[in-house]
Amino acid sequence: MITFKKSIIFVLLSIWLSLSWATSASSPDDFLECLSHHTINSNSISQVIHTPNNSSYSTILNSFSTNLRLTSKLKPSIIITPLNESDIQATIYCSKIHDLQIRIRSGGHDYEGLSYISDTPFVIIDLRNLRSISVDTENKTAWIQSGAILGEAYYRVAEKSKKLAVAAGVCPTVGVGGHFSGGGYSMLSRKFGIAIDNIIDAKLIDANGKIHDRESMGEDLFWAIRGGGGTSFGLIVSWKVKLLDIPEKVTIFNVTRTLEQNATQLVYKWQHIADKVDNNLVLRLSLTSRESPVLRGKRTVYVSFTTLYVGGVNELLHEMKKSFPELGLVKEDCIELSWIESVLYSWFPRGTSLDALLDRKIKDLAGYLYFKRKSDYVQQPISIAGLEGLWKLMNEQGQSPPDLMFTPYGGKISDFSESETPFPHRAGNIYQIQYGLNWQKREDSPKNIARIRKIYRYMSKYISKSPRAAYFNYRDLDLGVNNKGNTSYAQAKIWGEKYFKNNFDRLVKVKTKFDPTNFFRNEQSIPPLLSYA
Repeated sequence: MITFKKSIIFVLLSIWLSLSWATSASSPDDFLECLSHHTINSNSISQVIHTPNNSSYSTILNSFSTNLRLTSKLKPSIIITPLNESDIQATIYCSKIHDLQIRIRSGGHDYEGLSYISDTPFVIIDLRNLRSISVDTENKTAWIQSGAILGEAYYRVAEKSKKLAVAAGVCPTVGVGGHFSGGGYSMLSRKFGIAIDNIIDAKLIDANGKIHDRESMGEDLFWAIRGGGGTSFGLIVSWKVKLLDIPEKVTIFNVTRTLEQNATQLVYKWQHIADKVDNNLVLRLSLTSRESPVLRGKRTVYVSFTTLYVGGVNELLHEMKKSFPELGLVKEDCIELSWIESVLYSWFPRGTSLDALLDRKIKDLAGYLYFKRKSDYVQQPISIAGLEGLWKLMNEQGQSPPDLMFTPYGGKISDFSESETPFPHRAGNIYQIQYGLNWQKREDSPKNIARIRKIYRYMSKYISKSPRAAYFNYRDLDLGVNNKGNTSYAQAKIWGEKYFKNNFDRLVKVKTKFDPTNFFRNEQSIPPLLSYA
């Protein structure tokens, strides 16, 4: 009976895939036979296996492939949406046997598409079906599967308790798997640390298909996956996170000033206090160039001061009066609300149902058809002249120039040493910069990429050096890429030190121990020392 069922599965898979297989060392029948022997009962084939001949294939492939700038000659030979760990184990086993790369996708927000694009034959493991969230309010912990989006995690925790929070990112559609494994900054980070600082266990499947928790994987591998990019080392199925005590009310505000309203002096002063204010306060800046409200036909820079304060409005006003009176904040600028409402407020109109956090679709997709992102770290305040030069460059770029986000560090982030996790951007960093530019037409890609690179070049004198550091979760292939196949240590170090600084060498040693054949790899994955050259 078992043999008969496997034969039926094999025949069904063969029909689905035979017309669509990418060129590979193995035939489609070989791969399908492998799957039929190692995975999936006949009742769940359509839920787990998706080929170009299925209508579900395009729907799944395109559901999070939001950056049309990114293209590849190849599409995935097959998409696996596993329902359990055994489906993942079988896919890993068969991909190794038949020389197919794996791309692992949880939310699909990878800025350079490395979770769903490859130039060699590959399979996508899309974790959308693995998104269960188990909340333990008594012990203040939660197990969160990697296929969940942040909005789902926030919703499920708040569903159990309004006095507990998860320290993770602002965008609710970001996938847990990538966000956690790359660091995970949030509006709570100065108070509680970044996401990886609050991870206490994980479940990982290695290149041999073996399932590990923290104890069995050991502290070296557990160290590596918290900030070093989990997909270099295995497939992380779930994470155990510490839940954090949050008051019933937090306070937010969003106040905008232009250059005509003394924005230059305000940004200059902000640089001197942003990493030093009370740890309950995150004061983030968004900068964009638009038409001036007072000088017709002229452009100006708008600076939005966006804040979350872990506490009430009166406490916030006291802190702002002490640390940043120049902004002129008044009570009418502020809104008191619950933490979960503050998460919702960042993306949706006030009054929107909390159920919106469960929607995996990216909002305002039309504005993100094509985009490019870059990042930097600032360790010394930029001078007035330097800021004015930046404003001039932004205003000269005309319609829709690159936007910048200044995100303050300090607080709890600095309590960890550079080597305590692979994420090295700790004490000494005042703030992080994210550069972003969106556009609508493919033909505009070269000029727009050139525009964002121009601003990035201008900033080179004002940011961290040796190396010029970058944030791994803001993936940027301009920093360097691995050679195809088994890249060299020297090649990977070009980009690796920018993300991880001195932690790169330890990551390579962990990779060498746990994935010496470099099965889990992409254009910016950690290489094993066997490829040292």
